Amino acid sequence: MTRAAGRSLELYYIDGRPDGMLTAEMFNWTGHVLMTPRTQIAAALARPEASYAGIYLLLGEQEGEPLAYIGEGEDISARIRSHDVKKDWWTSAILITAAANKLNKAHVRYLEARLIAEAKSIGRMPLENSVAPGLPGLSEADQGKMEAFLENLLVVLPAVRVDMFIQRARSAPKPAVAAPATVLAEPEARFVLEAKRAGLVAHATLQGGEFIVEKGSMARLNWEGSWITGYAQLHAELKRAGVMEEADGHCLFAQSYAFQSPSAAAAVVVGRQANGTTEWKHEATGVTYRDWEASRIEAAQATEPA
Repeated sequence: MTRAAGRSLELYYIDGRPDGMLTAEMFNWTGHVLMTPRTQIAAALARPEASYAGIYLLLGEQEGEPLAYIGEGEDISARIRSHDVKKDWWTSAILITAAANKLNKAHVRYLEARLIAEAKSIGRMPLENSVAPGLPGLSEADQGKMEAFLENLLVVLPAVRVDMFIQRARSAPKPAVAAPATVLAEPEARFVLEAKRAGLVAHATLQGGEFIVEKGSMARLNWEGSWITGYAQLHAELKRAGVMEEADGHCLFAQSYAFQSPSAAAAVVVGRQANGTTEWKHEATGVTYRDWEASRIEAAQATEPA
């Protein structure tokens, strides 16, 4: 297998504010993404691309739980104006179009159906969409174009703070990837976390830059910490998505799952704020993740040419 190619992404903060309207485009891709807070929806819908055919995401919360809606339209501004009256829970919108209004009705229906199916399969955020639409009939060539469009879109969306399509569950080990001759392949490292009072044992591996808690690892059934943090929400999200399942008074990981850091993994396992760099121990040596990482950095510096 060949190494994945890098991609260039351009973000433009329309009014110079990091929390305001934002556009995202990728080199050699016709797609255009506009993210806007609801407080600026009037200005967003006045932009030319808002009247194009496209798809849109509405993001927010309802009764304290995250919620999203995925829709399409030949004039997405008209659809969002309708939602502005009928839906009061959303706080931001993502408008996805193509340069020169090149998407047609069949294209956007296809993209809507694919995004809804993708969101439901990942399960990171509940959808208000009650029905998953079927795929419209497209020619083989048009299907190929829309799949390529979707592949780029799923790279762009996390850059505008939409992570509901990131698949972190790992149902099977990744196949080995041949590293370029100039890059040293990292050996897989395995770690263990034992919370003896709670009777929990979890295992994780560091591979390809991902900290992956393995299938079969144990975690607290409920969040026990006094602070309701992003990790508490992640704990609830993994239970809701079926990544963690209840078993004998605790949770078991039904799938391996890639966390963004050892501390995120540790917090979900023990059900409270946790310092993952000291909670996780290297399985072979017993040293903490922090000391194991420090030894790697020291070894790498020792091999650098003077």
